[in-house]
Amino acid sequence: MATSIAHKSGVRRLNSKSVQSNGILSWAGAVITGVLAALIVTVAGVAAFALVVRWVSPSDTLISVINQALKLIAIAAGVWFALRRNSESGLLKGALIGFVYMLLGVVAYSLLSNLPVKLTAYLADLGMGIAGGGLCGMILPGLGKK
Repeated sequence: MATSIAHKSGVRRLNSKSVQSNGILSWAGAVITGVLAALIVTVAGVAAFALVVRWVSPSDTLISVINQALKLIAIAAGVWFALRRNSESGLLKGALIGFVYMLLGVVAYSLLSNLPVKLTAYLADLGMGIAGGGLCGMILPGLGKK
């Protein structure tokens, strides 16, 4: 079934297949945008924290807490960046952004560390990414509306 829609360059005809593929491309674009934004925030945050660690000798516990906080801040920034134009399905997009971001982090850490795999720690990180991203996806779009 084809549908005609008005477009600034004229009338366009859409069929259900093109609408579905545009929806998938929109979702994929939002997730990729969010993950890339989160990665950029992470790199900037790690670089800034590395400078601070040079002058201050924080404990291992403080480093761990700041590491987790940086991950959540990066996920929040990625979700905000991905949903700034279209906040539809914020919960799902946010959860997916958090999952992909944490999955990339887990894979990178396991490849670079050469340490034995701690499955529970990795699952906890993935769970935190899903929960944090989903919560940000629900909360952030509503903050700008009054």
